[in-house]
Amino acid sequence: MKSNAKDKPVCVVVGATSKWQAEGRNTLLAHGHAVEDSHLPVGVRWGVGGAIAQKFAQEGFFTVLTTRQEANAARLAAAIREQGGDCMIVELDLVSQDSIASAFATVRREAGDPEVLIYNAGYLEGRDLPPDKELLEHVPVEMLDTGLHISARGPFLVAKEVLPAMRKNGRGSFLFSNNSSSLRGKKRYTGQSLYYPRVMMRTLAQVLTEEYSEHGVHVANVVIDGSIDSPGSRALPRNQNRTDLIINPVKIAEAFWYLHTQDRSCWTHELQLTPFASKPSY
Repeated sequence: MKSNAKDKPVCVVVGATSKWQAEGRNTLLAHGHAVEDSHLPVGVRWGVGGAIAQKFAQEGFFTVLTTRQEANAARLAAAIREQGGDCMIVELDLVSQDSIASAFATVRREAGDPEVLIYNAGYLEGRDLPPDKELLEHVPVEMLDTGLHISARGPFLVAKEVLPAMRKNGRGSFLFSNNSSSLRGKKRYTGQSLYYPRVMMRTLAQVLTEEYSEHGVHVANVVIDGSIDSPGSRALPRNQNRTDLIINPVKIAEAFWYLHTQDRSCWTHELQLTPFASKPSY
């Protein structure tokens, strides 16, 4: 029996967990150890991907959580099921074309064709470079390769897996989570990722909008311009008792739900979210 036995509509969240979750890669890099998250609302424990997965499950979707290692999403999956939702975990490595193809073959077989695809994959390459290695001349080409895989090649391959069925069905949403580096180039400071390849993700969203909107598919690039609340980011000294300076991932998830459900006569290809905006700017 397939995992989606109730034949619910399918939402795939690529990058369903956060590098800032309690034991995430960035949390361990920044703090040197895992942090406590039991005092945090369940909606923020796994960052943007976790909040989106919970939101779509609450709205009746069968959610597919993709992550490089199944254990990363085990607690998120348990939380979704405790809330009465249905989900499955699929391992996916965006650096590998074979892994992407295998993962989506599993999704189609066990869950069905996705009606919604949220591309929320992130990376932290560059954050561990020391202060005297800020300039581009010091950045190893392997770090650039990772940025290109996650920001350009990965979403291209994922799009090829899901857009044909969306086009044939005449509906679907392919939504990207992105950051301000997709809008403008700027110097990389110590502790920051090599994020300028993300401009290609934004351009891909624009191209797919031009190509697939006439077939009933909604594509949008969501620019999250600010720090996101999650266990590791909240524990940073600059964010102590200043949760007004970081964006609640539950609110971000609501924005993604809105983009999927909005009146198709007012499609937008881009949405920008900031900590201080009372509502998204378009």
